[in-house]
Amino acid sequence: MTKKFLLLLIPITLLLAACSQPYEEPVTHAAPEPAPLPPGVSLVEHYEGQDKDFAIPYSKYRLDNGLTVILHEDHSDPMVHIDVTYHVGSAREEPGRSGFAHLFEHMMFEGSANVGQGEFSKIISDAGGTLNGSTNSDRTNYFETVPVNQLETALWLEADRMGLLLDAVNQEQFDIQRAAVKNERGQRVDNQPYGRVSETMMKNLYPPEHPYSRPVIGWLEDLDAAELDDLQRFFLRWYGPNNATLSIGGDLDPGVTLGWIAKYFGPIPAGPSADTLAPQPGRLEADRYVTLEDNVHLPAIAMLFPTVYYRHPDEAPLDAAAKILGQGKASLLYQRLVQTGRAVSSYVSHACRELACEMAFIVVQNPASGETLTEMEAAVRQTLHEFIERGVNDDDLQKFKAGFESGQLFGMQSVAGKVSNLAFAEIFSGDPREATADLDRYLAVTREDVVRTFGEYIENRPAVILSVVPNGKTELAARPQNFHFASLEKPVPPTLAMPKPEAAPEFRPFSDEFDRGVRPQPGVNPIVDLPPVWDARLENNVRLLAVDNQETPTVTVRAVFAMGERDEPPGKAGLANLTASMMSEATRRRSAAEFSEALERIGASLGVAAGTYETAVTLNVLSKHLEAGMQLLLERLLEPAFEPGDFERIKSRQLESLMQARKSGPALAARAIDAVLAGPEHPLSYPGGGLHSTVINISLDDVKAFYAKHIPSHLQGVLASSSVAQEALLASLQRLAALPVDSPRREPIDGLPRTEGRTLFLVDREGAAQSSLRLAHPSLKYDALGDYYLAGLVNFNLGGTFDSRINLNLREDKGYTYGVRSGFTGGPEFGSFRVSGEISKEATAAAITELLGELERYAVAGMTEAEFQYLQNAVGQSDALRYETPGAKLGLLSEILRYDLPLDYRRQQQTLLRETSREELNALAGRLLDPHNLAIVVVGDLGEIRPQLEGLDLPVKLLDEDGFEILP
Repeated sequence: MTKKFLLLLIPITLLLAACSQPYEEPVTHAAPEPAPLPPGVSLVEHYEGQDKDFAIPYSKYRLDNGLTVILHEDHSDPMVHIDVTYHVGSAREEPGRSGFAHLFEHMMFEGSANVGQGEFSKIISDAGGTLNGSTNSDRTNYFETVPVNQLETALWLEADRMGLLLDAVNQEQFDIQRAAVKNERGQRVDNQPYGRVSETMMKNLYPPEHPYSRPVIGWLEDLDAAELDDLQRFFLRWYGPNNATLSIGGDLDPGVTLGWIAKYFGPIPAGPSADTLAPQPGRLEADRYVTLEDNVHLPAIAMLFPTVYYRHPDEAPLDAAAKILGQGKASLLYQRLVQTGRAVSSYVSHACRELACEMAFIVVQNPASGETLTEMEAAVRQTLHEFIERGVNDDDLQKFKAGFESGQLFGMQSVAGKVSNLAFAEIFSGDPREATADLDRYLAVTREDVVRTFGEYIENRPAVILSVVPNGKTELAARPQNFHFASLEKPVPPTLAMPKPEAAPEFRPFSDEFDRGVRPQPGVNPIVDLPPVWDARLENNVRLLAVDNQETPTVTVRAVFAMGERDEPPGKAGLANLTASMMSEATRRRSAAEFSEALERIGASLGVAAGTYETAVTLNVLSKHLEAGMQLLLERLLEPAFEPGDFERIKSRQLESLMQARKSGPALAARAIDAVLAGPEHPLSYPGGGLHSTVINISLDDVKAFYAKHIPSHLQGVLASSSVAQEALLASLQRLAALPVDSPRREPIDGLPRTEGRTLFLVDREGAAQSSLRLAHPSLKYDALGDYYLAGLVNFNLGGTFDSRINLNLREDKGYTYGVRSGFTGGPEFGSFRVSGEISKEATAAAITELLGELERYAVAGMTEAEFQYLQNAVGQSDALRYETPGAKLGLLSEILRYDLPLDYRRQQQTLLRETSREELNALAGRLLDPHNLAIVVVGDLGEIRPQLEGLDLPVKLLDEDGFEILP
């Protein structure tokens, strides 16, 4: 299986990594009787997974133009997943053009010679499918999941943009997508606490000429300097079929599929060959101390060590070292720093890409401990030294290997997961078998390997040490900065025009023997059956809902309790979340570390999550370890220790996290809009974690009482997705079936008051790079088979899809945002209609004006006939994709349990979709949308944006960070 790249900093992520070297072991395959292949298509190999407990069977082909094709048959659901991966990412960008590979990805959705602007996504959505793309340092991929009858259409679309993109692009499209990328950077990087950590570390580790010194999303000045001519050269250089792999999995017919591939892709000429880049691991001569000022509450320290490159022999042992040192509650760093309350969080990752890997040690400081980043650095270094002295034992390796095996199998539960892994393996190793063969490599790791590689690459080796401190507080850094990336080499400045290469790639015209402008006509829509649901009662009359899962040998069991934020006593918001966290700590039998180790030995995960109305205890486990996993679930559920030391640490961490949330625009906006709609002290207006002012009042006795009131007596149901027989599953649930239960009682609470008129509610976030915008008014509570379901259909064209009116307006036409959406959100007691988006601060008022206009027009006129047909097709055909994975099936079961729905409620919804007319939906839009009575929340730098907002001529109220009005 492909390497599952690890997080750099929670919630900070390292660049998505991907890479490999060719697999050189000779291959012998027993292929079936070969079928006649279309002209220009050759069979490379047929693989059935011989002598493997788990493998992904596939057939690999190559077209005369160099396109590699991988087909995987999976007839469990009437759907297919298509992935086109090009071996080009930000590592191939020219100096002064950082971010261009990602910008080009955006342009690939803008249309081609035979596909109009904006039509690519609309055609896929209209077919009931989903689509997206992604770029990392080493590759770019484009993927769709569609009902099987739409496969030919998807291939036609992909081939058209592979061969004929340049016939359609223009300067206006280029400028709009550049604005979208800049907004994306603002949303994900510049306006995100800790968002610039990764790029800061990389540019201080690698010299400017190194492919990994620049962020995938690019520098703003480089994006501004890019030109349309750059796009044309980039396409001609890298987007040829010989630099791509087309991978398809699902309910396909190989012969028919190859015929379509030969027809649509075969005529496309090959492009220039792509040279293989040699690995370029980082090198340091001395520690480099760097300081980053950011809009954060919690200081953090990150230590980055250069190591090897993907599939280097030492990669797997270094992964094991990272796991032992800093992943999970039993890890050495967690025990030294987090368990003792010295840090809020710690993590170790070993992220690998094609050319280089890095091991990162991340510690987020706990200010309540009174310690400094200097002491945090010393603690990390001491832990590294202790690791060498301690060594690695057999139990360490057992936990690491079990986790790797489990992650591999759980990652293959969907066709998309299998196809993505096949594509990854082919691009970076030339051998799709590596999608699952990595298990052998990791199982071969020895204790000596781990200690040796750690000593060679980490212990006493220089690193980039980054201190992340609040703005204006550089004195908090671990040490004064002694290095600046500019000292490595003078960066190449962006220019107004890139120097032309000596020999620019030539246009590659081609001809067809068919009319490529004729869109394929799909076959008959597949008949989609909802997954059969086993609906039973345990001995204690608790409802059991289970679905079969034979895709992988895995089991998921979820025990659902009627215990959530709705049940918190007044003034104790955050209690449900704090109780769930305490249930994840020590039990009466084991410490938190010992419990974590027991899970790791069987490669299982066990989580406790509190929601508005429910708390769920969820076990994910390989089927062979189901019995052991269930024993741990029951121990966690029934025997929490509720240790005072754990409580003080968890409560302190939650309080610090709440202070950190005040640095996030989206978090502030979410609290503000709930406070405005319901009132700031309404039981359901609080965020799940509560507020600092409420959590500070929660005691350990409150947690114990809350737990005792609801567990185990309020066990509401058990959900399962299982690869084992019903008898075996039922046997594993016997102790849950023996629990004494009764029905919970909840006193009614006030509903949402009516919103009168339009009012601007402003929250100041000084220095914000974007404005977080929310518009809302009260609306319907949840009803699966009534107006609430129809309201979702009403909203589809307004703001429920990428091609919705508001998103096309604000993103595609105006360039104000990376994305904006709307929707009706309902629960058992009340609901609301909401619009949300992160907006370029210069366009905050203009975005509000546009949104109000769109809402007014839609409330009056509703959707057009073309939009109605789009809705019918997109929603009507999407069920083929909805219930493939165990997670999706559990989502279906959760809805049935929560609202006591009929097992076929989705089929009844499909009937409503077919039988409800456009006129009825438009009339409902007029009744439900209330654009003249809206709460409008804006979180941003009021010093910069308030003048433009005052031009809206709306009443203004100021709110504090907790959603309470600031009175004059």
